Amino acid sequence: MDYPYYVKDAVEMTIHLAETAGAGGLYNLGSGAANTWNALATAIFAALGRAPRIEYIPMPEVLRAKYQYFTQADIAKLRASGYSRAVTTLDEAVGDYAKNYLVPGRHLGDEG
Repeated sequence: MDYPYYVKDAVEMTIHLAETAGAGGLYNLGSGAANTWNALATAIFAALGRAPRIEYIPMPEVLRAKYQYFTQADIAKLRASGYSRAVTTLDEAVGDYAKNYLVPGRHLGDEG
């Protein structure tokens, strides 16, 4: 699985492209690195300060041939456009989101 690990990265990438002369066309926005559902689940448990407790179930037969088991965005075109910022790691993104935005009454962009 690959995607911008964090909406903040996707926004920064989009703003970069909007402000970059000659940056037309289609671009892959992602981390440029593949990851796993296990890594995501482990990051969530870590952000919540809990020991990982992951249970596996068999992939439903009807989905096996349709499921995309590997994705990795090729962000070479984005990098060639001059985008040089580091992408937030999965652990950092999940931790920031869980600790700063999964709080009742708080929203993305709130101060404090």
